[in-house]
Amino acid sequence: MSKILLSIISIFIPLLANADGEALIPEGNFMMGCSKGDTACYKDESQQGGVSVFVPTFYIDNYEVTVSDYKRCAEVGKCRIPEPEFCNYVAKDHDKHPMNCVKWQDAHDYCTFVGKRLPYEAEWEKAARGGTSSPYPWGSAASCKEAIINDGRTTGSVKGVLDGCGEDGTFPVGSRQANSFGLFDIHGNVVEWVENWYDPEALISIYAKGDLKGPNSGNKRVARGGSWDDKAPNLRSSFRDARPVTQWGGSLGFRCARDGK
Repeated sequence: MSKILLSIISIFIPLLANADGEALIPEGNFMMGCSKGDTACYKDESQQGGVSVFVPTFYIDNYEVTVSDYKRCAEVGKCRIPEPEFCNYVAKDHDKHPMNCVKWQDAHDYCTFVGKRLPYEAEWEKAARGGTSSPYPWGSAASCKEAIINDGRTTGSVKGVLDGCGEDGTFPVGSRQANSFGLFDIHGNVVEWVENWYDPEALISIYAKGDLKGPNSGNKRVARGGSWDDKAPNLRSSFRDARPVTQWGGSLGFRCARDGK
């Protein structure tokens, strides 16, 4: 997709979001997995150019779930209060930062609390790509101009630290431009839990065959999008991160999704 077309699409970003802060992602096939010409791909990202996967219409949150969002769930006893170290939950003036330090079950519980669910992995990648076929929706390289990341050169207020564009942590959600579907921070800031168990062959053996919910079991769940302490290759649209469900940390967060009507 050309830069001119992306610029035109960006004008209509507000039209893609509804009053509940969601983007409608229309049904259709997309090429999931390794972008053509991307030399950073791992084997679990499938073949060069990806594989065709059909995704039904769904909705996905425009923003990562924030601390203030999550507190409403925790305060009524429906969500676990996370460990305090490195966590935005207890940090001063971080209510508009993405919720972090969440285990997979925490993310699942919150989405259930608001009547939604975690996105399926194929849904997440289709939404993140925003109709593009390049490694990142904005092109072939990533820096702090496009995402909250460790780009290896941008410094900030924390001396000697490059993580988080020099701030050694997350930024408030929406600190960078949205993609063509109106999704903010889907690359960078916090890596996002998705619903699926991890299977290295899932793209070809499961998703391309029409099962977006599989596999039925596993040892790890998938997380996507990279974070403030990741370098650029981990922010690629096709990069698949596998995490134990009990893992939590300052870089782990999420956003919710729901079926289309």
